[in-house]
Amino acid sequence: MNAKLSLLQWTEGTRGDELVAAAQRLESLGYHELWLPEIAGREPFATAGYLLAKTERIKISSGIANVYARDADCAAQAANALAEFSGGRFSLGLGVSHPVLVEPRGHTWVPPVKKMRDYVGRIRNATIESPLADKPAPVIVAGHGPGLVRVARDLADGSFLFLQPVEAVRMAREILGPDKELHVTVRCVLDANPATARDLARRACAFYISLPAYHARWAELGFEEGDWARGGSDRLIDAICAWGDAAMLRDKLRAFAEAGATHLVLYTCNPGEGYTPASAVSKDWHWELLEALGAAGARP
Repeated sequence: MNAKLSLLQWTEGTRGDELVAAAQRLESLGYHELWLPEIAGREPFATAGYLLAKTERIKISSGIANVYARDADCAAQAANALAEFSGGRFSLGLGVSHPVLVEPRGHTWVPPVKKMRDYVGRIRNATIESPLADKPAPVIVAGHGPGLVRVARDLADGSFLFLQPVEAVRMAREILGPDKELHVTVRCVLDANPATARDLARRACAFYISLPAYHARWAELGFEEGDWARGGSDRLIDAICAWGDAAMLRDKLRAFAEAGATHLVLYTCNPGEGYTPASAVSKDWHWELLEALGAAGARP
């Protein structure tokens, strides 16, 4: 299995100087890419530019930039600048987000497939007057439904799946064909005890499990309302999260790679996550887990 290992990490809990040290440490562990999310914290393009200037090999990418936050021309210009300055170490990850996150900011929600198709089409035709990057930034479209995966196939360089079971990875690969990148984000718990591991996974995934878009996709894959009610069934948690010791995690991640993932994106569940609103996302760096799965012979 040759899937590359990456990390999705919220940076809001890390001061700037400590963030540089963390990115450099992740680079030293051999991770391929660091994905920077976007909701209401650090602006991902500015943060990526700063970290790219402080690292040498690791990719630093928008994971996932909200298409409602800036127009497509702006995104194209930013991606080209970051790819140019870093020698090709930036990927433009794009997502349509969710109504609950974009409408309070004054945006009008539109059908996601049309929104993304129009947006990526505009990026492909944007006027960029600055020097073009020798290695253009890949455009990676986030979306777990077949429609958004087809947009990735038709207009982008790859797809980005989040909290989806192995069956969804297999279906995405069938739609994408053999050559497109397929980044698969898996929530990971370093705990071999089924009860405590699942408890942490439920708390860490509570916000995502509440979203209707995920319910619709999971239903298409054979799950039922009871699987996402009351925090998520064991069946659902085991399908969308990986838990166990390092060896168990490698085995569970391997299944996603064998289904067609070219990149495995770890999204760690940190001890204590989800007990309070302030701990609703993983703002700490789970170094014990990251080192266990890093470059020193422990990759899946």
